[in-house]
Amino acid sequence: MKILALDYGSARTGVAVSDPTGTVARPVTTVERAATDAGFAKLIAVIEAEEPEIVVVGLPLTLRGEHGEQARVTEEFVERLRGAIAAPVETFDERFTSVLADGDDARAAAHILTGYLERWQSGRA
Repeated sequence: MKILALDYGSARTGVAVSDPTGTVARPVTTVERAATDAGFAKLIAVIEAEEPEIVVVGLPLTLRGEHGEQARVTEEFVERLRGAIAAPVETFDERFTSVLADGDDARAAAHILTGYLERWQSGRA
């Protein structure tokens, strides 16, 4: 199952995708200003070109696991995305992925996807 992950941010959104078996995550690109109409259209084009079966968006919870302002903004983006693409859109706790990615948004998306894939694979075992 091919899965695409997004590390959403109003300035930059990282994109990563799995291989068709849902085993390996790789960074794809970074889309600038995905919150704008032009940036959102570019992001949709990237998603459609990859043809994922599921799209996962990193949800930036607080360290306590609560929904802060950035999580609310991300959830609004997720709702917009659900209205624009055919694939189902899920969220996944992204705490600490930006630190692991060392500021690279596409790598952050790959970390989100790796975590999601690990959970997905253990769930179907």
